Amino acid sequence: MNINQIKKLMDRKKTSHKGENGYALIIGGSEEYVGAVALAGLSALRSGCDSVTIAAPEKVSWTINRISSDLITHKIKGSNFNIKNAKEMVKYSDRFDAVCLGNGITRKADKFCQYFIKKSPRLKVVDADALKSMSFKDFHNSILTPHEAELEMLLVNSGKEFLLPKLKSANAKEKAEILQGNLRYFLQNNNVLLVKGSTDIIISRNKIAYNRTGNQGMTKAGTGDVMAGIVVGFLAKTKDLFKSAVAGSYVNGWVGDQLLKKKKGYSFIASDILEDLEKFSKVSRRAAIPLKKNKPKKKVVKKTIKKKPAKKKKK
Repeated sequence: MNINQIKKLMDRKKTSHKGENGYALIIGGSEEYVGAVALAGLSALRSGCDSVTIAAPEKVSWTINRISSDLITHKIKGSNFNIKNAKEMVKYSDRFDAVCLGNGITRKADKFCQYFIKKSPRLKVVDADALKSMSFKDFHNSILTPHEAELEMLLVNSGKEFLLPKLKSANAKEKAEILQGNLRYFLQNNNVLLVKGSTDIIISRNKIAYNRTGNQGMTKAGTGDVMAGIVVGFLAKTKDLFKSAVAGSYVNGWVGDQLLKKKKGYSFIASDILEDLEKFSKVSRRAAIPLKKNKPKKKVVKKTIKKKPAKKKKK
């Protein structure tokens, strides 16, 4: 995917109305991790969907209301997600085009995540702690966004730990082929795997993509939450799992690369990526419009004609 193709995902019809570009729900947050779910929510809005609602515990929701007036909150009773409110959230999620689950949710919500992932038919982005107690066979209609450690947990939970030695010694292409070949059941259930790393690997049932944007500064806390938000924003708008995963990975890394140049080092943080997301659409607009080349004007060379001196008449 290139900048122009991603720009098409971000474009809107001139006649579009509110809601036509997607409603996203982000479920997550805890008293320890308020910022994670806020970063994901604001990133989803920046990537182009029309509305983002954050479902979070009451205290977390009130804090998010203070962080941004652009985010809607759905307040969950108690300090953590549990199995009691899982059924309610499955019903509530039916109002939305796509759901992002896991940002800042903590392992206290394992049972909630297991129930929601298995029961909700919605298009989903599953990230962070929501992945850690799951098996690959539990997912459908989902984009999974694990880093290396989370991928290892998923493989162990799925009885695929025999793949770990092979994956550790493999390059990006070999790793993608190993995972695609050994996760057929998972991929056939309309799922996409986005493995985060120095080269992001995006795998579907019949496609593999690699993204090499990004840099070492993006190991900082919160950058993964920003990417999950960008991906769910694209997903709510396009309803395309593979394209949304590829576009989200590319945009997140591209903005990180621009910040590396701007800051001249690794001093940038996750919220800087969020603030600079608008630059991507400006650049993509410029890339999409071919500049008209002005034809060089022909130089007019004036020839000076020397007048011959008039001949004197003979007397």
